[in-house]
This record gives sequence, C-alpha cells and structure tokens, in this order.
Amino acid sequence: MRVSVLITGGAGYIGAHIVRLLVDRGDRVVVVDDLSSGDASRLSGATLVRIDLAGDGARERLGSAIRDHGVTSVVHLAARKNAAESVTDPAGYYRDNVGGLAAVISACADTGVRRLVFSSSAAVYGTPAVPRVDEAAPTQPINPYGESKLVGEWLVRDAATAHGIDAISLRYFNVAGAGWPDLGDPFPLNLITIAIDRVRRGLAPSVFGADFDTPDGTGVRDYVHVMDLAEAHLAALDALASRQQADSPAGAQVFNVGTGEGASVLEVLDRLRAASGIRFEVQVGPRRPGDPAAVVADPAMIAQQLGWRATRTLDDMVSSAWQAERPEPTASLA
Repeated sequence: MRVSVLITGGAGYIGAHIVRLLVDRGDRVVVVDDLSSGDASRLSGATLVRIDLAGDGARERLGSAIRDHGVTSVVHLAARKNAAESVTDPAGYYRDNVGGLAAVISACADTGVRRLVFSSSAAVYGTPAVPRVDEAAPTQPINPYGESKLVGEWLVRDAATAHGIDAISLRYFNVAGAGWPDLGDPFPLNLITIAIDRVRRGLAPSVFGADFDTPDGTGVRDYVHVMDLAEAHLAALDALASRQQADSPAGAQVFNVGTGEGASVLEVLDRLRAASGIRFEVQVGPRRPGDPAAVVADPAMIAQQLGWRATRTLDDMVSSAWQAERPEPTASLA
C-alpha cells in the first residue's frame, strides 16, 4: 500500500526537495501551501491544496484534505524564517509559525493522523556557550523566529501527550545547496545565497567580524546540504511508520540535523571562488550583535536512532548552489 504524506510548505526550497524524493520513491504526496513564497512549478506532480495555515478555517480545510487524500503522515515545514524580520514583526511570526502549527496539530487530532515531522531550527539554541551543540544544550533563542520554533517544539511535545501523536522535531543547522538545478533557493537569506547574489551582481560579499576566536578570525558554522536534510525527513517518516507498526508508545523526539563539521565564512567564500571561477574581494565589517564564534551540530543522536548521516560536502553545497537556476522569487518574504 502506497503511503500518503501531507507536506505543508512543500512548494518552498526545502519542501520541494522532500516532495521530489517522496514522489520518486512512489509515495502519494499532498502539498499544502499558500504560495506566498513557494512555487507551484516545483511540486513534481504532487497534489496542491492552497491553504493559509494561519487563516480562518485552516483547521477544517486541513482536515478535509487529510480525509480526501487518505493522509497517514504530516511533515510541517510552512513557516516564516527571516530572523531579522521577526524582530520587527514578532506578532506576525507567532501568528504564522505557532498558529499554523496549532492548526496542523488540531487537524491531525481531528482526523486520527498520528505521525508528525516538525521543521524546527538550530535557532532554538541562540548563542550557545560551547562550539559543538547536542540536543541537551540549553535552548535560549535570541529572536522571535527562534522563540517561535521553540514554542513549536513544546506544542508538538504536548500534542504527543494529549493526542497520541508520535512526532519528531528536526533542528536544522545551515541549509545550502540544490539537489537539482531547478530547485535552487531563490531567496538570498543565508551566507551562501547572499554571497552568490552579490557576486552575480558584481558586488563584494560582506564578512561580519574577522576577530573571532577561530582559526581565521571569521565565524564558523555547520552547513548541511539540502538533499541530506530532505533525506533526514524521509528517515524520520520511516522511523515513525516503523514505530507505529510495532505499536510503540507515542512520544516526541528532537534531533539535530547537521554534519558535525564547521566551516568559516572565509572558507565558504573560498569555495565560492572555486565554484564560480571569479576572484572577488570581500568587505570586512564589524561583528553583528549576538553572533557566536562557532556553532556546530553534534549529530550523533540522529545517526544512532534514525541511521541518518550527512554525506555531501561543503564543495557540493556551494557548487550546486552556484549552478542552480536563479528563479525570480514569487513574492517578498516581508
């Protein structure tokens, strides 16, 4: 029997990769997206249902979609994710990120869906005191975006208790790259996409801080290829299905999704020079408030419990991001 998976935000950058992998392996996929930042051309043949998850009637419309398509598992990706924007619009971020998740969980409870994968973020850690972060590290987000993801994890945990929903929350580190040229990230919101955007426009990428306590003085982060991340979602879905078949008790788990290796800003820009063939200069400015010197995932738990490990390199991320098609964003994230 084919599995039927509902993916919220499936027309977005990460979602489109998960959708394509699921479709390719023969699962039935229903995408719920309002297309405010997604692109319907990226759905790889999945069924699209347009719903604003924070809008009126979202719970009921989701329930209808679940029933109509025989959905057995839900992956909840749909969210706003611009940390700087969240500082100026905290109410909007709580409304969309927490309210949207509440609608999803309510619809799952209404329809008897008991498998949920939630898109969380390493932003829940804030500025960790140690460079290598495991899931037991303190969660102290420093902006409303990170706070909304942490509240989301709490909501998922409570839903497991209240409704018997078996759930896995995945804390993404820095996602980059493209699995296929047509699925590149259209929004320049992280180091690699911002740098690519500036280089393509003949501008120098910016470096914020060159005096950190790191080998070259620039910040070190854990970058994970979007295809590895997509495969982590499939591993989570398969683990939930296996647990349900074994009649295991429902619960809520949290896993880091990263490589366990860090790369500095200057290292990333060196890889971009190699991928692009352009010998660009950089602009060095002061540190941004709150930026830690290094944040790297400890991915041991997801390897041990789900059997997932990242296999793609930083070179793979940068070169695939550079080679990806650069579609015009369908809408502003503002």
